Amino acid sequence: MKKLSLFIAICLITLMVNAQSKSHVLKGKVKDAQGNPIEKAKVVNLLDTNEYSLTDKVGMFVLQSANSIKEVEIRKSGIVTQRVRVAATFMEATVAYEVPKIRMKEEKAVQIAFEAEQSIEADAISYDVNYSKRAMGVASNTACCAPAIYEPIQNVESYSEISENDFHYATTDPLSTFSIDVDRASYSNMRRFINMGQLPPKDAVRIEELINYFEYDYDATKGTDPVNIYTEVSQAPWNKEHQLLQIGIKARELDKESLPPSNIVFLIDVSGSMNAPNKLPLLKSSMKMLAQQMRKEDKVAIVVYAGAAGLVLEPTSGDDKQKIYQAIDNLNAGGSTAGGAGIQLAYKVAADYQIKDGNNRVVLATDGDFNVGAASDADMEKLIVSKRDQGVFLTVLGFGMGNYKDSKMEVLADKGNGNYAYIDNITEAKKTLVNEFGGTMFAVAKDVKIQVEFNPANVAEYRLIGYENRMLNKEDFNNDKKDAGEMGVGHVVTALYEIVPVGASSNRVDPLKYQKQVEPTKQVLTDELATVKLRYKEPDGDKSKLMSEIVKKSDKAISNASENLRWSASVAQFGMLLRDSEHIGEATYASVIKLAEGATGKDVEGYRRECVQLMKSAELLDKSNTASR
Repeated sequence: MKKLSLFIAICLITLMVNAQSKSHVLKGKVKDAQGNPIEKAKVVNLLDTNEYSLTDKVGMFVLQSANSIKEVEIRKSGIVTQRVRVAATFMEATVAYEVPKIRMKEEKAVQIAFEAEQSIEADAISYDVNYSKRAMGVASNTACCAPAIYEPIQNVESYSEISENDFHYATTDPLSTFSIDVDRASYSNMRRFINMGQLPPKDAVRIEELINYFEYDYDATKGTDPVNIYTEVSQAPWNKEHQLLQIGIKARELDKESLPPSNIVFLIDVSGSMNAPNKLPLLKSSMKMLAQQMRKEDKVAIVVYAGAAGLVLEPTSGDDKQKIYQAIDNLNAGGSTAGGAGIQLAYKVAADYQIKDGNNRVVLATDGDFNVGAASDADMEKLIVSKRDQGVFLTVLGFGMGNYKDSKMEVLADKGNGNYAYIDNITEAKKTLVNEFGGTMFAVAKDVKIQVEFNPANVAEYRLIGYENRMLNKEDFNNDKKDAGEMGVGHVVTALYEIVPVGASSNRVDPLKYQKQVEPTKQVLTDELATVKLRYKEPDGDKSKLMSEIVKKSDKAISNASENLRWSASVAQFGMLLRDSEHIGEATYASVIKLAEGATGKDVEGYRRECVQLMKSAELLDKSNTASR
């Protein structure tokens, strides 16, 4: 063997700083002087050789450590291992590249550019400072670097814009129609922000998901219907002249032994962006928790995607846990993100092993950063919809921060007739995948829609709190081709309406001068506030079934309301405060906390008490922000 000397240039191009507990991430590319990527090179942290990353097809790698990464080794078959110190200034070292003698005609120098960025990340969004080559006057293909110059950039997390629901007049617009939502990702994502000392972005707060994060003590299902409707009315705590209508939907409970067999395909993002402690390592622990729930009759497969997609575990019996765990342990992050190819392969595996009358589901676990791939977002959505119609549903589990794509993952789960959760810690993984296993994985009803007709004899105005991205046209309620939400075993869904009773003051618009006042029909019963209608389909059905419940008037004070209503009202107000809602009325953090503290109930797992503490932390953060202004 002859050796070919190579040159390595190191450039530190990014610094991220946060005052919280930190982890360090070294990101970069390994490529030759012509700009060609060096694929499958192993970049190892010498402070902990268990920490390493493989470069992908474009030479990219992401290396994470609890400590500052000061020295790495670049290893690859045919390359003599070389240690390289990481610093903010230009450094150089030589390595030797071994080639077969038969191919070696002469020695010549070849340059490799090893461009890296090291960041200090907390367990939430950090403040980024980005190095600009343009500011240095260095060309983008230049291998060496000058001293770093920094300029701020924006965080790249994305959330869909939310336009808050407003009031409607019951005389002219008496029908309110929406799809139920069992997603709860917004709550744990909000918790992540507050625990890191930040108030969440307004559009990250979906109030219905905050409310539905918690269990409520509703009546069990009646008869043959898989769901039951529960209603209650009381005074609105933030406006004494208004009322609050709570609608609760509870799905049928089933013993684990009674659940149908499962055909579950894990679709795991192992791209470079997942190489952080709160991403792939947490994901792997979460997967093991879910695998523990699998039975002999269940099948589990694992598909991964990064620069390409691949099947790393063929469908395997749920009782072969050692084989499943080994496949999970072997997962490592590195590469770009071909999410479209991964989804296509996962659905193909699910379809090939589909169980008739079983639970056929793809479980996508990712930070949502599908930045490379042949399929567009629209193509992926079409595929998910087509497979949903063939009986393969989708569950989405979100991880991480910084480049988190909440907007994309929420849409995918919605299209796939599934649910969406954000896993910010191992306790949340247990809640979602163990405690609520049936509700997360097994559907008992699909295309569940609610339509409320308000009685104009008693209701002047109303507004639905939250569910902005689940609103439907009134005609959609009877249209069985219109997609809606899915409910799993034991799932509970809660919705709140704020009601302005007839006679209560409302100065939104002046009284009309030329329009005749619409009088309610004689058939309207004066003690009825509203009628709640619900449509659902069986998981394998095409025709919807109708249920209805009449809501009677009530002047009950919030203090006399059930624990269910008092708790949901406190969480709704918390969400409105976080969103700086124009409808918040007299609510303050102090009043919200007082109401919540009196409605924690049994709280076996401590979720409600934790929420009260988040309310208190948010109050301090809100005061701090106000003072800083």
